[in-house]
Amino acid sequence: MKEKVIQFGEGGFLRGFADWMIQIANEKADFDGKIVVVQPIEKGMCDMLMAQNCVYTHLCRGVEGVDVKKVDAISRCVKPYDDFDSYLALAENPDFRFIISNTTEAGICFSDEDKFEDKPAKTFPGKLTQLLVKRFKKGLNGFVFLPCELIDKNGENLKKCILQYAELWTLGDDFKNWIENENIFCNTLVDRINTGYPKDEKIELDYEDKMINTSEYFHLWVIEGYKGLFEEIPFDKCGLNVILTDNLEMYRTRKVRILNGAHTSLVPYALLSGLDTVKSCIDDEIMNNHIRKCVYDEIIPTLDLPKEELIEYADNVLTRFANPYIKHYLSSIALNSVSKFKVRVLPSILEYIKRYNKMPETLIFSFAKLIDFYRTDMTDDDKEITEFMKTASVGEILANEKLWGENLSYLENEVLKYVNK
Repeated sequence: MKEKVIQFGEGGFLRGFADWMIQIANEKADFDGKIVVVQPIEKGMCDMLMAQNCVYTHLCRGVEGVDVKKVDAISRCVKPYDDFDSYLALAENPDFRFIISNTTEAGICFSDEDKFEDKPAKTFPGKLTQLLVKRFKKGLNGFVFLPCELIDKNGENLKKCILQYAELWTLGDDFKNWIENENIFCNTLVDRINTGYPKDEKIELDYEDKMINTSEYFHLWVIEGYKGLFEEIPFDKCGLNVILTDNLEMYRTRKVRILNGAHTSLVPYALLSGLDTVKSCIDDEIMNNHIRKCVYDEIIPTLDLPKEELIEYADNVLTRFANPYIKHYLSSIALNSVSKFKVRVLPSILEYIKRYNKMPETLIFSFAKLIDFYRTDMTDDDKEITEFMKTASVGEILANEKLWGENLSYLENEVLKYVNK
């Protein structure tokens, strides 16, 4: 197979997401493409990966069962800090078409301290610009970028950083025009819980695998891309949950309101009730009923995607919450609950009132439990917010525009129905 993909990042997420998908595309849809992994930081796991010929086992696990797949889609690894010339040599191969990355939320950034002469530049976009200059000088086609970093408009932001380096390093208008016209930067949304190496478990295999990787069954990759993308990388022909769209925001809103909104409308109430994990909430009849009312009765009616699609996504969310292999602690989700509630739950409350001219009672109840929660010592938030929420009246809390972006005093009578007196 030809090497068609350059991947920045060798961690568990990409190996259990993009690499797993490319493995399936090779098996089922004749993509016939290999991945070259670039280790984006000085110390990483590429040596361990290369020690077993870049082959590893991935397990999808959940209420659906366990699916074991051997992944051999990676051909080799390149370490720019050890061999910068081998890294730059990737630019010379015309078969490379896609660049995939996951360098954490902080990875797509610009630093004016980076120099073009550095071997390599410190930041991921800096390293990428060095590679792209070599590609440009060779007169070759550009790339399709599929960044997986969890930031809004990740493709656009990556392109912006590269153009900043072009300016900083005075790389010329011809190079900038080549970046603009010969490269495609796709915004993407990724969704899969990757549980990584199963440290406290014994996985029975017929061979030793120090890079074994685990994840849930659910996976979603939404790509805001060009119409011909699936002709080049046929995710659509092998049963993968990859969506090609010209409007990513609808799917981002769906995820934030349903998946994240379910978490945030649940957690304060569940912690006050003595529960500790998301799965324990699914197993609890009262809490399970609460989540379902929030999601199906009050959140879904405020969203604009087809109802069947929203219900299917919500069904998947609840299946994911019930995964016996994932211990998702409520206390970790509870971090900064006020700001999370503002982004994840409040828009559903306001949109429900706007559309139906009545209160979404279960989400209002969740708002009251948020206030009750902040009157305990269980919270983990900014000190100023914690102290205010603990001592202020319900009226003062709802009127605080700094917290909610607007004055919510008109909700006071409804919220007071459910706040512990």
